[in-house]
Amino acid sequence: MLHLLKSPKKSTFTAIGYQRFYPMRTPLITTACLLLFALVAHAQNGQIRIDQEPGIDKLMAIYAQGISNTSFFTIQVGFGTYSEAETLKEEVEIDFPQWKAKIVFDSPTYRVQVGQFKDRLEAEREYQEVRKKYPASLILRPEKADR
Repeated sequence: MLHLLKSPKKSTFTAIGYQRFYPMRTPLITTACLLLFALVAHAQNGQIRIDQEPGIDKLMAIYAQGISNTSFFTIQVGFGTYSEAETLKEEVEIDFPQWKAKIVFDSPTYRVQVGQFKDRLEAEREYQEVRKKYPASLILRPEKADR
């Protein structure tokens, strides 16, 4: 038991001997980090300049005209007098806020239509949801796009 009370041998390795080989390590790392940070921070400042071909505006006008003449599908939810159509349109806008509802006059009635779908398949998918709330609804393909 006496050997447990004895102090252990002291190490012959000293901190002074370790520092002799790396005296400038910490200041160099700190300086390198500060320089890197300064370069990155400076790189964040800049200006953006967009060069656009002169014909782009003309192409965009042609594209917009082409889209306005394309056919689409819409869902008609009901029809009636103008006051009935306005009431129905308000209900549809509450039930389906993601689509634009509009009133179209087709003599002698006003029709309430909702959505503009690019193909029949997309219109059919959404029609299933609309039909749950408005059973008299139907899918239409207007002849002229009114956008």
